Amino acid sequence: MARYNAALRRPPVKELPSAPAGINAGPYQDVGELLGVAVEFERRRGRGAQSNASGRYEPIAHVAFDDGWRTLDELPPFKTTVQTDATRKIITRNDSPDIGFDRSINPYRGCEHGCVYCFARPSHAYLGLSPGLDFESKLFVKPEAAELLEKELSAPGYEPKVLAIGTNTDPYQPIERRYKVMRRILEVLDRAGHPVGIVTKSALVLRDLDILARMAERNLAKVALSVTTLDAELARKMEPRAATPMRRLETLRRLAQAGVPTAVMVAPIIPALNDMEIERILDAAQAAGVKEAGYVLLRLPLEVRDLFSEWLMANYPDRHAHVFKLIRDTRGGKDYDSTWGKRMKGSGPYAWMIGRRFEMACEKLGLNAAKYSLSTAHFRAPKPASEQLNLF
Repeated sequence: MARYNAALRRPPVKELPSAPAGINAGPYQDVGELLGVAVEFERRRGRGAQSNASGRYEPIAHVAFDDGWRTLDELPPFKTTVQTDATRKIITRNDSPDIGFDRSINPYRGCEHGCVYCFARPSHAYLGLSPGLDFESKLFVKPEAAELLEKELSAPGYEPKVLAIGTNTDPYQPIERRYKVMRRILEVLDRAGHPVGIVTKSALVLRDLDILARMAERNLAKVALSVTTLDAELARKMEPRAATPMRRLETLRRLAQAGVPTAVMVAPIIPALNDMEIERILDAAQAAGVKEAGYVLLRLPLEVRDLFSEWLMANYPDRHAHVFKLIRDTRGGKDYDSTWGKRMKGSGPYAWMIGRRFEMACEKLGLNAAKYSLSTAHFRAPKPASEQLNLF
């Protein structure tokens, strides 16, 4: 008889040893079909991932199967649920040599945008959840993020540097409309005179234009939007709940008009899928008032490789072999290379060609002619709530 794991809200499953030793789901196999975890279309409508395989740390793999009672027909669609993340610290530090910031904030875990290529997906495995559909439907909010931030900024010896927000999951994903965690964070940073750099795919960032414009007047804020493609159909398949490409460009235009420094991220660049759009994306962004641009080559760490392979086979099966062949050409013959300095840009002739095309287009359009630097001169540490206020 099939069993139901209520804690993780799993469908009827039979328990198998985690990740059978003989299975190495290469890009020419449909992993969902192989492990029996592919989810029927109507249950995952509007989502990016095709499957919901168990996380890599789970002792067993959950595999949906028909137990003879037609229980699979009764399974509900994936709905977004939100739980509280009771974190005690909000600023995350890093010493990675190939990124331009040493501290960041992530108001949410998981992301409802459902971008199939998202390199943050494997982090859901640490929560005992799947990097697949769980990542985009079982979300975690940090409701006390602003209070924690104020406390950490007021700590003795704190030295301000640019805070990066949106480097892991999107701070303006749909649930931000309800929880407003990002807005409260910006209010703290505005009062403290602390610089912030934001990356998003959402037009919801315009809700906070009043704060961002005010901060920009003191060189305290800049915003980058990721524009992966100008093809609305490809965007809908690849980033199902993110803003459309045209809305992202319009968002860049309105930010720039309000005096907020803007940048476009052509990210990720996927060989044989969207790499032919590099110049068109940069041209459209420059017309919207953007002054800076960057790019990242597709990254496929851990479970992302198999999730992307499933998606590609389901949506563009004729390109599957060619895309992965070119990916390996940029990754030293592997599906992914996490080496510092190579993980973002890749290596080899094809990666070099992408980089050179990007540089030439930026030079032609006048992008990156000068880098906009944020200021720390306005920082004033917030006073702890428990501190006695001066009477005079």
